Amino acid sequence: MAEVAVMIFANADLVLPETVLRGALTVEAGRITDIRAGADVPAGALDCGGDLLMPGLIELHTDNLERHIEPRPKVGWPHEVAILAHDAELAGCGITTVFDALRVGSIPSRTKGNYGEYARALADEILGLRASGVLKISHYLHLRAEICSETLEAELDKFGPQDRVGIVSLMDHTPGQRQFRDLTQLRHYLMGKYGFTEAEFAAHVADRRALSARVGALHEAAAVAAARRMGAHIASHDDTLAADVAQSAAHGAGFAEFPTTLEAAAACHAQGIAVMMGAPNLIRGGSHSGNVAAAALAEAGLLDILSSDYIPAALLQAALRLGALWGDLSRGVATVTAAPAAAVGLADRGRLATGLRADLIRVARHGDTPLMRGTWVLGARVA
Repeated sequence: MAEVAVMIFANADLVLPETVLRGALTVEAGRITDIRAGADVPAGALDCGGDLLMPGLIELHTDNLERHIEPRPKVGWPHEVAILAHDAELAGCGITTVFDALRVGSIPSRTKGNYGEYARALADEILGLRASGVLKISHYLHLRAEICSETLEAELDKFGPQDRVGIVSLMDHTPGQRQFRDLTQLRHYLMGKYGFTEAEFAAHVADRRALSARVGALHEAAAVAAARRMGAHIASHDDTLAADVAQSAAHGAGFAEFPTTLEAAAACHAQGIAVMMGAPNLIRGGSHSGNVAAAALAEAGLLDILSSDYIPAALLQAALRLGALWGDLSRGVATVTAAPAAAVGLADRGRLATGLRADLIRVARHGDTPLMRGTWVLGARVA
């Protein structure tokens, strides 16, 4: 990706870490070199006309690539084309850094509700396209370690420090706990997706619980060890009880993906664990799974990071909505820029500050709806 030598964004509302300032920002050789106040437009500068100029968005957990690879149930799509479409969609939504979520840990032996291995091969394709220079934005990997599975250790062993794995999240979907503590929600999901009968559902629950009892503790320890071996950050997932959070803290989790209760979110903050919630939850006014509402955590001061989860365009919209809720646009934008950057140790991006990467987005607004006007990565326009 070619960098632009010098570029000035003028007459913009700059979303800085502590305030919003009408001013100009200068980019040289892919870095921010100057920020100054004023509405003047120097010769050759891009006149932003009062639009917002903010850091590029940072996405830590997205299932969006899966939608491109399998656009309909059991309908596969060529992976290279899918990855490029996913990359372009994110750029168009203002996301300049993404941690592509790939499941590791499969259950190939079951005849219904089974799923196989795919992460290593898909990771090779993502990393290969990155190395070729054809991707628009910055891609890292996020391994979703499925604790209740048959093959987790073997799949994790195929990844190493060279693979840009920035996150390993500990996913435990054993029926009766965390996301599936309410078996009614699990029943609806499995009957809707796989056509389970009541008897098949009961057998599934018994089977998964037995599998978890046999390998759960071993797999959890293996995932934590693998994260440390790869130099990745550990995230918990669907913490529900304070006891879940205590276990996450013992593993060294730095942030919690989608805690399902107010109790768990409060316990995370008490342990110094950042709380990440889904942008669709905030925009829709609640969780589609019946879990705690993101807005409730925001109002309680317990929401730190947003993830688009399965709707890339939701990330920017939700950040602006949080800014309105808190009466602080900078704070809202930080949940999709500075806070996720800090959670995964990316000190070179996520803020408008001199010396940092010129990953930038220009945003207008139509009422409460954001209108993307441009995305730049290292000063080069990508969308």
